[in-house]
Amino acid sequence: MRADLSPGAQPGSLSGRDLAFLVVINLIWGANLVAAKWGVGQFPPIFFTALRFGSLALFLLPLLRLHRGQMRNLLLAAVLTGPAAFALLFAGVYYVKDASMVAIASQMGVPFATLLSVWLLGETIRWRRRLGIALAFGGIMIIGFDPRVFAYWEGLMLVVASCFVGSLGLIYIKRLHHIRPLELQAWIAVTGGPLLLLLSCATESNQWQAVQQADVRGWASLLFTALMSSLIAHSGWYYLISRYPVTSLSPLTLLSPLFGVFFGVTVLHDQLTSRMVLGAAVTLIGVLIVLLREQKLIDTGT
Repeated sequence: MRADLSPGAQPGSLSGRDLAFLVVINLIWGANLVAAKWGVGQFPPIFFTALRFGSLALFLLPLLRLHRGQMRNLLLAAVLTGPAAFALLFAGVYYVKDASMVAIASQMGVPFATLLSVWLLGETIRWRRRLGIALAFGGIMIIGFDPRVFAYWEGLMLVVASCFVGSLGLIYIKRLHHIRPLELQAWIAVTGGPLLLLLSCATESNQWQAVQQADVRGWASLLFTALMSSLIAHSGWYYLISRYPVTSLSPLTLLSPLFGVFFGVTVLHDQLTSRMVLGAAVTLIGVLIVLLREQKLIDTGT
């Protein structure tokens, strides 16, 4: 994956191989919610995220390079899309009972990214995309009024906050030039590991006890989130963005929450109420409208 993160992807149809790769990426992201749920069940959530980035840094440390004139944007992109967004996400996963609901709420990154692109990048949106954003938020509100949600609404708000922070980080990624996807991942890992470890020490407890008591499922979850989700799926996503227009790729990211709901129901035995199904449908319709109408859309990456 030697492609650079730089603007100006050329239009073109997805090849069969790249289309299959994109489906696999979404499958990994969907399954990652199950791995995260298992992981934060055995480790404190921020500590689990620190271990994820720390282990990833071991693989990617040799790829680090300084880029004169870009380090501010690079570090902001790394911190916001990495430790900040994922600490909030995994904390939300810890508090939210159903992984399927996390999968749906995580799609709020798309309308957030659109609104931020208008504000910070000067892009314009027409009425169809405004409708899509309104529907996406409306769907989350429908889910939010599910009686079962009131018991862990704080966790759902953490997931939504994660979407906002990650979307803000993607604004800075848009400003980067000629940085390979794996190198961006390296900066995310080496900044995320130490920062999150310090935050975990300040706000959590029993980290060493968790390390001693974790079973095979806990360590396998950590390995999956670090290698499959970060190293393969996210790096693969940045690679595809460098080859194709984002508008050719983004609609297929709707597969990610669908896979997440599927795994949540089949593996974690999540329960879907009619309100959740309605809210999910409204949210995904709204996100689809945003994706299809956005000309320069910045996608989330979970």
